[in-house]
Amino acid sequence: MPVLIPSPVVAAAGGSFLLESRTPAEVFMLEDLNEEQRQIASTAAKFARDEIIPATAAIEAKEPGVLRSLLVKAAELGFTSVDIPEEYGGVGMDKVSAALVGDYISVVASFSTAFGAQTSIGTTPLAWYGTDEQKQRYLPKLASGEWIAAYSLSEASSGSDATNVRTRATLSADGAHYILNGEKMWTTNCGIADLFTVFAKIDGERFSAFLVERTFPGLTVGAEEHKLGIRGSSTCPLVFQDCEIPATNLLGEAGKGHHIAYNVLNVGRYKLALACIGGARHALAHMVRYAKERTAFGKPIAEFGLIQRKISVSATRLYAAESMAYRTVGMIDASMAQASADPARAPQRRIEEYAVECSILKVYGSEMLSTVSDELVATMGGYGYVEHYPAERFYRDARINRIFEGTNEINRLLVTGMLMKRAVSGQLPLLAAIKKLMDEVMQPPSFDSGSETGELLAREAEVLAASKKIVLIAAGVASQRFMTALQEQQEVMADLADIIIQVYALESALLRARKLAAAGKASAQVAAAMTGLLADETMALAEQAARQVLAACADGDMLRTQLAILRRLARFTPADSVALSRAVARQAIQVERYPV
Repeated sequence: MPVLIPSPVVAAAGGSFLLESRTPAEVFMLEDLNEEQRQIASTAAKFARDEIIPATAAIEAKEPGVLRSLLVKAAELGFTSVDIPEEYGGVGMDKVSAALVGDYISVVASFSTAFGAQTSIGTTPLAWYGTDEQKQRYLPKLASGEWIAAYSLSEASSGSDATNVRTRATLSADGAHYILNGEKMWTTNCGIADLFTVFAKIDGERFSAFLVERTFPGLTVGAEEHKLGIRGSSTCPLVFQDCEIPATNLLGEAGKGHHIAYNVLNVGRYKLALACIGGARHALAHMVRYAKERTAFGKPIAEFGLIQRKISVSATRLYAAESMAYRTVGMIDASMAQASADPARAPQRRIEEYAVECSILKVYGSEMLSTVSDELVATMGGYGYVEHYPAERFYRDARINRIFEGTNEINRLLVTGMLMKRAVSGQLPLLAAIKKLMDEVMQPPSFDSGSETGELLAREAEVLAASKKIVLIAAGVASQRFMTALQEQQEVMADLADIIIQVYALESALLRARKLAAAGKASAQVAAAMTGLLADETMALAEQAARQVLAACADGDMLRTQLAILRRLARFTPADSVALSRAVARQAIQVERYPV
C-alpha cells in the first residue's frame, strides 16, 4: 500500500518540538484521514464491536481457542499483517493506517495485548531483520494467523536491564545448531504462540536474537501466570534445556541483538499508546452513559459539577494523547515517504528518529488510561468496584501498561537522556538554544506578551512558549550542575521528562485545535476548551517540576535568582477552568462518548 500522508506534513527531526514551531498544516491529525483510512478505522471498530466485545467473558475466562480464533478472524480482515510487506503475505499498510487498526480494535485489553504482541513486537523483528529465507518461511504464517508470535526478552533477573540476560547460546561443534539454556519470564502469547523471538548471549557475551519454534526439542512452556489484569491474555515462562535451534535461525547479526530489541521497542511503545487511546475512548463512553443513567438527589449524576470534571479530565487527556500519537505516526510516514536509499532498512531507521516521541507517547498514553479508568470507577461508585460491571476490569487492566515496553520510569529517563545525547552529538541544537535562553533571561524582563492580536488560542500559545523556556532553563541548570553525571540523577531526569512530555502534549493539542477551527469543524469549540484546560495543567506541572530541578542543582543566592527567573516565566493568566470543564463535559454527555 502507498503512503497516504498529505504532502504538507513535515518530517521534523525527532525531539525538535522543543526548539521549533510548527503550523497546523505541517502536522498530521486524525481529521486528516483520507477515505480509505476512514474505512480502515470503521472496519476495525466494527470488528471490535461485533466480535471482541461479545466474547469478553470467554476471553477473560481463557476459554480454549477463543483468543486464537479471534486473532484468525482479525487476520482474515488483514489486521494481523498491517506491517508485513505484500511479498510475504501481508498488506503493508502505511503507519497511520496500521495505527488506526491498533487503536480502534483495542476495546478489551486482554485481546489488544495478544493482538499487539502478534502484530508489533512479535512480527516486527522478523520483518525488519530476518533473511529472505526466514521471512518466506514464517511471515506468511504470521500474516494469516496460522501461527501466533511472541517476543521473549525479560528474565527473572533482567527486566528493565534488558541486555543483562542469563540465557546462553552455544554454537554446536559442527556449526549446525545453537544450543540454548536458560529461562524467560512474562512472555505474552506464550501459551498459544508457535514462534518466539528469543534473546540470549552467545557464549555468555554476545547479545543476540533467535527465532525459536514451539516444537524445537528442549523448549518447555510453563504454566499460565495468574495476573492482576489482562487475565484473558496468555503469559507463561519459557524454559530452555539444551534446546537445539538451527544456526540459520539466528536473527540479524550475532552480538547485535540490542539493535533489534531497542528498535522494536520503539514500535511497541507507540503502538501501546494507541491501544491505550482505544481503551480510554471505550472507557469514557461507559463513564458518560452511566452518568446519564444513574440518578441521585432527584437528577442524573451527569448534571453534577464534580462528575462533569471527571468526564472533562478524561476527555482532555485522551484528546492530548490522541493528538500526539497521530502527529508522531504522521511524521514517521512523512519521513518514510522521503526514504529512497536502502528501503529495506528504512522503517527502523525512520522510527528510531522518533524514539523520544515514542517514549513520550508510551508514558502519557499509559498514565492517561489509568486516569480514565480510575475516574470510571469513581463515577460508578460501588458498582465500579464489583466484577459484574466493566469498570473494575478497566482499572485492573490499565496498570500493566505502565510496565510494558519499558517501565514509565525507564522511559522518563530515556526521554531526557536521548534528547541530551542528541544535543551533545550535534543532531539537535539544544545546547545552543539553552545558552541563548540563559543569556536572554539574565536581561531585564519584558512586559510585552508577544502574542498576535486576535490569534486563536493566544493564551495557550503563550503558555506553550513559556513552558518550552522553562524546560530549557531547567535543563541548562541541570547540565551545568551535573554535566556528564546528569544521567545518574534520576529524579532530575524524570522531572525534566515530565515537562518535556507535557510540552509535546500541549503543542499537539494546540495545533490540532487550530486546524479544526481553520477547517470549520463542529468539534473545534470543544477542542479549544480542552486545549485551555491542558494549558493550565501544563504550566502547573512545569513550574512544580522545574522548582524541584532547580532546588536539586543550587542553593542560596543562586537558587533565589533562578527561582525568580522561573516565576517570571511561569507568570500567566489562568482560564476559567470550571466553565471550560463544564463545556467539555456537556458536549461529551450530549454525544454520549468522547466529544471529538
